[in-house]
Amino acid sequence: MTDPVLQTVPLGMHWPTQDPFLFCAHHNDAFPRGNADLGPVADLAGRQIGNDFAEIDGWNMYHGDIVPGFPVHPHRGFETVTYVRRGTLDHFDSLGATARFGEGDVQWITAGGGIQHSEMFPLLRQDTENPLELFQIWLNLPSRSKMVDPYFTMVWSDDLPRVRSGPAGSSVVVTVVAGELGGGSVSPPPDSWASDSEHNVGIWHCVFEPGSSWELPPAPAGVARTAYVFDGASVRVDGHEGQLEAGTGAVLSAESPVTMSSDDGAEVLILQGRPIQEPVVQHGPFVLNTREQVMQAFEDYRRTEFGGWPWERRDPVHPVAETRFARYPDGRHERPAASQTTPVDSA
Repeated sequence: MTDPVLQTVPLGMHWPTQDPFLFCAHHNDAFPRGNADLGPVADLAGRQIGNDFAEIDGWNMYHGDIVPGFPVHPHRGFETVTYVRRGTLDHFDSLGATARFGEGDVQWITAGGGIQHSEMFPLLRQDTENPLELFQIWLNLPSRSKMVDPYFTMVWSDDLPRVRSGPAGSSVVVTVVAGELGGGSVSPPPDSWASDSEHNVGIWHCVFEPGSSWELPPAPAGVARTAYVFDGASVRVDGHEGQLEAGTGAVLSAESPVTMSSDDGAEVLILQGRPIQEPVVQHGPFVLNTREQVMQAFEDYRRTEFGGWPWERRDPVHPVAETRFARYPDGRHERPAASQTTPVDSA
């Protein structure tokens, strides 16, 4: 039997990925109680404020100096998919869109020809800790879509399909963050590489209860697939000697079904997609096909600021009492509602 695990890698905050993905960041911060400014009740001495990634006391300020997070910054040439499992993210962008989301919600942004946005992590609770866990996944755009108009959308947690395999108490629940699985699907932005079903882009979050197993369905030839065991205990992959311990990424063969199981429970993120197979030249927040295009991106940003920044602060946050919502560039307001998607169960 051919080993379905082609390669393994250790995981840190930024996980290596395969084309069409550029990278995956896993933020898991044990933030303390919040103060009146929605920042941490903590002494910030000893932190490199403005570039704090040292994980002192189990959390980071990142590029924030009052509220943790990432003040206004530009992107061009790719997409961000942000899946917030715990905690809160406040979003503002140069299109005029804004949002507060969390609790399993997903935000999808096509940067295209250029967008500015901020991503701040307000610490809303003053009486207890404010844990935050999120994944931000960068999905590349093909050359034909590098300069499309930017696009913002939300997919609320209740609208994400969930596939359950096995009996209660020893089941696997797979949340479809992007793509299709078991008859449920998430619609991507119109210019995304994921908008063509032939590209088989999928982002799946799998929760294995103790003693559970799940058969990962096959994908067409040429599709790249990576599984990241990021929490809990280990995962066994049939046909592979040994187990994948937590903190391990594994490149998997995608052309045949693969059975994954966990004796003690684990969580796994799976990324798959057909490679774009074009040159990738990245410099910070710009991902293009040539060095000349990257230099042009810097020039365009200096000249236009990708439409400018319409907000008073470079690190804006919403009022503490605000609940989850989105305001789109056309002025439309949206809040989470009961899902119209029926969860899909598979035996």
